[in-house]
Amino acid sequence: MSTREELIKKYENDLKEKCNITADIDLLTKITIACGPSIYNADASIVASSQKSELDTVKNSFLIKKLGLKDGPELDSAIDEVVEKYGKSNRNKYRAVFYYLLTLHFKKESIFD
Repeated sequence: MSTREELIKKYENDLKEKCNITADIDLLTKITIACGPSIYNADASIVASSQKSELDTVKNSFLIKKLGLKDGPELDSAIDEVVEKYGKSNRNKYRAVFYYLLTLHFKKESIFD
């Protein structure tokens, strides 16, 4: 099994155990690939949800640029919902899982077709 496949398995388990969601592996794989090499970097692979600058990066780089959403309070609200769903006290919020949850929230799965 390749490293990426191992990470996807880890992300799938996180979705199941921490978010009570059965992952669509095809979508999860596409989102993981879209994250690029950041998934292999310990610091970049995690979303530091307690840092405003990190959440701004999620909003600008993923929600606005990748998903094509317009900036507004609903983006911040969705990020807050994902933080709650993933577990506020959970320090290891994997970027691919975080993006997966946001993609589902906004029903933008078609972006990854």
